Amino acid sequence: MMSIVCNLSLVSILITTIAFSCYNPILAAAAPSSESEASALLHSGWWPISVTGDTPLPLCAWPGVSCDASGRVKEIRLPTEYQIGGNFSNMNFSLLPSLTSLELIYSGLAGKIPLQICTLSRLTHLDLSYNSLTGELPPCVQNLTRLQFLDISYNQISGAIPPTVGCLHNLRSLRFGSNEFGGSIPLELGNLTNIGDVDLSCNNFTGPIPSTIGNLTSLTQLYLQKNKLIGSIPPKIGNLTSLISLYLQENKLNGSIPLEIGNLVSLFELNLQKNIFDGAIPSEIGDMKNLVYLDLSSNNLVGKIPIELENLRHLIHLDLHNNSLSGSIPKFQSTPFFYHLNLSYNHLKGPIPDNLRAYIPDNAFLGNEDLNQFDETQAHRRRSSVIHYKMMLIPPAAIFISCIVVGSCFLFGRATEKVQPEATEKNGNFLSIWNYDGRIAYEDIINATDDFDIKYCIGTGGYGSVYRARLPNGKVVALKKLHRLEAEDPSFDKSFRNEVKHLTEVRHRSIIKLHGFCLHRRCMFLVFEYMERGSLFCALRDDVEAVELDWSKRLDLVRDTAHALSYMHHDCAQPIVHRDISSNNILLNSKMQAFVSDFGIARLLDPDSSSNFTANIAGTYGYIAPELAYTLVVNEKCDVYSFGVVAMETMMGEHPGDIVSTFWTSFGEDIMLHKILDPRLPYPRKNSVARSIVLIVSLALACLSANPKSRPTMKRVSEAFLARKLPLAKPFHEISLAQIRDNNRLWLEGGSTEASSGLSDEQGLLSACPVKS
Repeated sequence: MMSIVCNLSLVSILITTIAFSCYNPILAAAAPSSESEASALLHSGWWPISVTGDTPLPLCAWPGVSCDASGRVKEIRLPTEYQIGGNFSNMNFSLLPSLTSLELIYSGLAGKIPLQICTLSRLTHLDLSYNSLTGELPPCVQNLTRLQFLDISYNQISGAIPPTVGCLHNLRSLRFGSNEFGGSIPLELGNLTNIGDVDLSCNNFTGPIPSTIGNLTSLTQLYLQKNKLIGSIPPKIGNLTSLISLYLQENKLNGSIPLEIGNLVSLFELNLQKNIFDGAIPSEIGDMKNLVYLDLSSNNLVGKIPIELENLRHLIHLDLHNNSLSGSIPKFQSTPFFYHLNLSYNHLKGPIPDNLRAYIPDNAFLGNEDLNQFDETQAHRRRSSVIHYKMMLIPPAAIFISCIVVGSCFLFGRATEKVQPEATEKNGNFLSIWNYDGRIAYEDIINATDDFDIKYCIGTGGYGSVYRARLPNGKVVALKKLHRLEAEDPSFDKSFRNEVKHLTEVRHRSIIKLHGFCLHRRCMFLVFEYMERGSLFCALRDDVEAVELDWSKRLDLVRDTAHALSYMHHDCAQPIVHRDISSNNILLNSKMQAFVSDFGIARLLDPDSSSNFTANIAGTYGYIAPELAYTLVVNEKCDVYSFGVVAMETMMGEHPGDIVSTFWTSFGEDIMLHKILDPRLPYPRKNSVARSIVLIVSLALACLSANPKSRPTMKRVSEAFLARKLPLAKPFHEISLAQIRDNNRLWLEGGSTEASSGLSDEQGLLSACPVKS
């Protein structure tokens, strides 16, 4: 029946595309000339006059354009400073028959997805994420039969997913998250038997999870959280034996958790919180031996905590709070530790096991009236343990800094060896270490580094060393290893575990990826994605790398950092404050793309509470928000301030120094904006680059407000990069920091921190505020 839908749709789509001049059989039959390709690109309006003017560059030399051996346009990956806006439909895609990849991320796309995209029959990669697209997904996407990667996440696309998506049999990745899709998830999704990851999170989907999901036996990641799904989980979910991550939280799912869920033996993460599940926790969960993260909180679960959960030897996050569980707490003697344990607000009784009593804070057991009370000796021991636990959350910042600075600068940023193609993998894929036997994973690390031989060390610091290792499958990773003496120090141990906790919970393209970890008594290490170019701090202080880090790349990395922080503050299940944003902790890959790293002192915020936590001052000198010196109150606005310093440092090529402290008071003399920019880079003559620099400096200086309440949120800063950008109202060389200061002050004194991120046009500095309403 599904194949009939696909065939019938071909007829209807053909009629539609003819009606909209999207399909021309003559053009399809005759291969267009390079002149017609040039005509399509020229009339699109996507490229500036400096590229398309009287003496245009050769087509294959246009920014973001790649050609095949015959000179035909093969890929378009437009630089983000070229904002397309409403010109998306101006491109005549029918004249680009050789196009295989179209990547328009952060391109300011507005309006609907043009139907002409459906004529790109050779397209394998389509990424339109992080834009302002509206309307519905055209059903004619079924024509893109070679498509392997489809990402339209972070837009405002609405309507239902057309069933014709089920015709894309070569699809490996489908990402529709953070849109406004509604209706039910189509059964035809079950036709995509080659797909590896599906993200439909943060939409308005209703109805049940389709049972045909059970057909997707190659699926490794399924994200359906934050929708309005109802009904029970289909038992066929047990067919997904390759699944690593399953996120179904914050829906209206009910019924019992199916016993078949125990078949998901590869599962690393399972999140079912904030649904209406009832019945008992199935003991079969104990068969999921690779499980690291389990959250069943805020449901209606009853019965005992299954003793079989003690079989989960890798479990580090267990949250069962706000249910109706009864009985005693298992001892979890086979589980070495929990980064997060919350059993509060149930009906548990009996003693708290001694091994949990030693390091788990009191609030993990609140709301269980029948749990045994402590005697005075136990209470004293408990209070000491909790104090000790809290002290472990505040490691000395200087030690972290020295490790990162030295570790990043010493050879780490100089190594440019390319990763070899994957060889036959030993005992499975190491980069899914959660599927790996812990002993074998440890042995592979030992073999890859000759037992951490000094020749593999690319940096060392006060508490550990960084190693470069090539794994049996050919992948190159970075290992962050704790020295043995420091591993016995509770403060270092806690910060090390804290970094694992946060990095296993975040999902963002600009946050460094944690591939795995080992917490063996003999040695403790984290396994990270390898960053070939080291830290932003080092890149800016090397004249050769600083020039390579041109304006376009610098604008991109500031934007990507802003998006990552916005995600941490506003899109995580529980907001995360990094507390140590600095150029040392922004790492760069081979393409000079930025990744936020080092979560050793990060902390969670309670989104349901107006209060913030207090802590000793931690972070990197020169990036710490000034209010911490006298209030010790930590919230997300501390990260906002640090981001402002990093953004200014990126534009200036050095730490902004006195500009930060004097900006909101007065200058001895007015300073022109172009005078503070990194002199190693050419003067920004492209209007698009000049506009982006003004935007970044304006945002950065707004973030540096001495009053934390006056700083914009990172969500607002992030949105500013996605909005339409208009020409400057005055020449770039005439803009001064005082004008930006006064412009920002007018906004700040307006009383609303959500108004315009400090970019109002009261002084005529900008012709329009480039911030979404």
